Amino acid sequence: MPAITTPLTSLDDVDFAAAIRHASWMIDEGCDGIVIGGSLGEGQTLTIDEKVELWRSISAALRGRAPVIAAIGSASTHEACSLAQYAANAGCAGLMILPPYVHCGDEREAIAHIETAARATNLPVMVYNNPQAYRADFSATSLAALAMRQSNIRAVKDSTGDVRRIAQLAKLIRDGNAPSDLAIFVGLDDIVPAGVAAGARGWVAGLANALPAASVALWKLAVAAQTDSHVASIRAAEVDRAFRPLLLMDTLPDFVQRIKLVQAFVGRGEERVRAPRLALDPEVRDACIQATRLALERLDHLGIPTSAGTPNGY
Repeated sequence: MPAITTPLTSLDDVDFAAAIRHASWMIDEGCDGIVIGGSLGEGQTLTIDEKVELWRSISAALRGRAPVIAAIGSASTHEACSLAQYAANAGCAGLMILPPYVHCGDEREAIAHIETAARATNLPVMVYNNPQAYRADFSATSLAALAMRQSNIRAVKDSTGDVRRIAQLAKLIRDGNAPSDLAIFVGLDDIVPAGVAAGARGWVAGLANALPAASVALWKLAVAAQTDSHVASIRAAEVDRAFRPLLLMDTLPDFVQRIKLVQAFVGRGEERVRAPRLALDPEVRDACIQATRLALERLDHLGIPTSAGTPNGY
């Protein structure tokens, strides 16, 4: 499931038509769903009206084809509950609930925030654990207990970068200490094969915004490596290694700018970001372009599908 970037016009408005086209294209390329308004979608800069319109318009466009998951991020638990209800009314199929913005409380407070927001609707909920970005850090035991208490919590997106967390939660699921259908999602692009090996059943992806078919290929190879053969494991490692210069972009503070740059490089978006984010420093931008060009060459050499053509100026 790609966490969709938010396309912007030259006037800094959300380009809703472009967002619909982009989401539809990623589903056409083999992705299973769309997450809207998260960190990569610059959700903290979007107004409530902008979020609701993105949820509504993309849900309508994809209805019957793929689910839309609304990222629920707020400094206020009250507002998070309201956003959850707006998302349900907009036609979203599920929610991804973030820890509260700004307030850096303890795990107990962050869990209470997510549990309260989850109770605001009957939609299935993915809990987003990203301590680097949001400072709250949920242990596997706490997540398992939360999912046992709140029946609509159905998934966890793990962005700790530590595959041991995935393995710990997967063991709790196997041992019956968490719901048997609780799905663990990899939250960082650079640990996909390792995350699958540890027990992940999904991936909220970043570079899929630029290279959805290649991302789907990597995911399928990582899954096949667990059940098929040594050959599949080798193939997954080769593709992961070729893709890695781009996958690592998802782990950096300026990941939004970098991923939008790769989108622009392959002709699937613009580099524009909304302040306070700024355009990449020229030296960093040049290095990203070189890394993109090299990664695409390596993926092409391995027969992995990538977007054809490069716009002028790159």
